Amino acid sequence: MEDTVQPLMSHLEELRRRLIVSIVAWAVGFLVCYGFSDTLFLWASKPVRAALPEGSSLVFISATEPFFTYLKLSACAGLVVALPVILWQAWCFVAPGLYSNEKRLAVPFVCCGCLCFAVGAYFGFAWIFPVVFKFLVGFGVSGGQINAMLSMGSYLGLALHLLVAFGMLFELPMLIFFLARMGLITADWLAARRKYAIVLAFVTGALLTPPDIISQTALAVPFVLLYETGIWVARVFGKKPEAGRELAPRS
Repeated sequence: MEDTVQPLMSHLEELRRRLIVSIVAWAVGFLVCYGFSDTLFLWASKPVRAALPEGSSLVFISATEPFFTYLKLSACAGLVVALPVILWQAWCFVAPGLYSNEKRLAVPFVCCGCLCFAVGAYFGFAWIFPVVFKFLVGFGVSGGQINAMLSMGSYLGLALHLLVAFGMLFELPMLIFFLARMGLITADWLAARRKYAIVLAFVTGALLTPPDIISQTALAVPFVLLYETGIWVARVFGKKPEAGRELAPRS
């Protein structure tokens, strides 16, 4: 019993140490980013400010809103800054328990996952945000009787929500790649379920974006294109079936 408890306590102690290092790295990143919170918010709000009518600007509707908005933005930016340290701590904790083949897959999986998330978030910010906010703001002021006075806090909440949605969306080809390499899915299996993927794309767009057709389509179309890319990836890089035996993916 004592031999069993001791390894468990040592693992918990190591986990505690890794968590402390990760939290400290996040705190340092937060403090650094908070020093540039004004500049960060100006950059993050560029798409919506460009969509506002001339003479309009973002506003705050409570005395504490600017403070908490900058706080939230700095926390998110600090997490991005500290992400390499956090991922390294996570890797150091789980690596001793992995087999050699699992270690070979783990590092590329994490690196590719971070890269795909960053590309997806940038794609949403640079290409989709201007279209979505121009449509939404234009629709709101089209009658000529309503002025656009958007809250800085509500904008940041929506922007972070969309950035996460697009970042996760761009993980799809990478996820398909690793599932195909493991032999869990095949290109033919994915192609046979293309119609379900299209339905899922628009359902996902409806759930993760504002309730307008432009925002939903802006998420659904990349979903379908990335799914088609995933089919090609699975066909080229997927695990080949053994001779004389057909590969059947797990249901």
